[in-house]
Amino acid sequence: MTSTTHDTNTVLDPASHGDEHHDHGPAKGIMRWVLTTNHKDIGTLYLWFSFIMFLIGGAMAMVIRAELFQPGLQLVEPNFFNQMTTVHGLVMVFGAVMPAFTGLANWMIPLMIGAPDMALPRMNNWSFWILPFAFLILISSLFMEGGGPNFGWTFYAPLSTNYSPDTTALFVFSVHIMGISSIMGAINVIVTIVNLRAPGMTWMKLPLFVWTWLITAFLLIMVMPVLAGAVTMVLTDKFFGTSFFDAAGGGDPVMFQHIFWFFGHPEVYIMILPSFGIISSIVPAFSRKKLFGYSSMVYATASIAILSFLVWAHHMFTTGMPLAGELFFMYCTMLIAVPTGVKIFNWVATMWRGALSFETPMLFALAFIILFTIGGFSGLMLAITPADYQYHDTYFVVAHFHYVLVSGAVFSIMAAAYYWLPKWTGHMYDDTLSKWHFWCSLISVNVLFFPMHFVGLAGMPRRIPDYALQFADINQIVSIGGFAFGLSQLIFLVVVIKCIRGGAPAPAKPWEGAEGLEWEVPSPAPYHTFTTPPEVK
Repeated sequence: MTSTTHDTNTVLDPASHGDEHHDHGPAKGIMRWVLTTNHKDIGTLYLWFSFIMFLIGGAMAMVIRAELFQPGLQLVEPNFFNQMTTVHGLVMVFGAVMPAFTGLANWMIPLMIGAPDMALPRMNNWSFWILPFAFLILISSLFMEGGGPNFGWTFYAPLSTNYSPDTTALFVFSVHIMGISSIMGAINVIVTIVNLRAPGMTWMKLPLFVWTWLITAFLLIMVMPVLAGAVTMVLTDKFFGTSFFDAAGGGDPVMFQHIFWFFGHPEVYIMILPSFGIISSIVPAFSRKKLFGYSSMVYATASIAILSFLVWAHHMFTTGMPLAGELFFMYCTMLIAVPTGVKIFNWVATMWRGALSFETPMLFALAFIILFTIGGFSGLMLAITPADYQYHDTYFVVAHFHYVLVSGAVFSIMAAAYYWLPKWTGHMYDDTLSKWHFWCSLISVNVLFFPMHFVGLAGMPRRIPDYALQFADINQIVSIGGFAFGLSQLIFLVVVIKCIRGGAPAPAKPWEGAEGLEWEVPSPAPYHTFTTPPEVK
């Protein structure tokens, strides 16, 4: 895919384009960031915000692991421990992983499709700036009377309706704001991809990162309103005397689980599909080969998205579902492994007989493929209904979804950051430090999450501040891995700040095998790119 005519001037001639909004580089000072409608600035804001949230959520995880370092109650009260598990989950899902992907989308989608900016720039600004307030509201509840939300990030009724602190109202309000932000971001992505593609960029020429984000955006629009409905019903049950989920008033607590997981399972794919797009960009670049099976990757992504709406009740096998329901959800869940397997085979086939080189983005991509596959296998174990009775609500589940979300989603975000940092900053990052970051993260993440499978299989329940003596040794190992993983992320912070401040100048195309329009513009990418759309041959 080559572009022939493209013009990446920072300055437009106002006479020829009567749009005076773009006749300049960035404004100076703090107001540049508050008022910006530039997709690169907004992408940068999202990425920094998500990293700050990652550190805050990580600090909460450190509280959890410090408490679990030894049996018995060590550092915090059980109620505060529950608040930590709840807010850690909410901050990591809605504050770290999703905004990071949105930041990558803002930065890269216009560059990848040859668009001058996102289609709805003012809405873009707004969708970012409401997020810090949402998390301020959520985290501030921890310091109020009664404490923060303490019912798990899935806020099951009746825990969240009958037995929760009054700050539940703040939790509901913050989740609404996060949802509004996600929906606005998703609409923006769809409108941009549909309307602003460069001439000649047909659907089957779109980079896979763009495809995965397009499909993710549709998922977001479909499921965020379901979450909004669930939290609103929790709110009215708690404060306004309704009984949607209260059996005493004719409600049904299991209905809450159906509604929540109808949102929750597509949400899991919202957090992993953009990863597939990132890995599909990085693996071909460092294998110096075309991606194997491009169209099958597109169809696999779409089928994962469709199937994600048919598997929600596999989270609920122990609620007393009818046998036919259990079988249906078991088979659908196993079916979703097929398109996921297609992707993994395609990545491996891309590397097969390629001229591989192992720069840091490729190392993270390889770790992603291997560890995400392990997470996928434990997911298949959980899909088997009779076996799930044994695994359900144990640390085995915690191990499974952290393999998918940490060594999956988070590793892919780090791979993306290293892959595109030279394009963002104009400098090459410190290679030695980045390798240190990779190896420390890889080793510690496995020390942290792999042993959890064993304590889970031995019967240790999740979300408990204390545990039986026989789990003590493994929990100590897990906690050490947790602290090591947390400290490793500070290396990442150092690498990024060093790269922003200076380093070897990056060429327009720092990676030999990289393909796509984003490598046609100089590094760092000018403030306004593709003022004249490139033509894709």
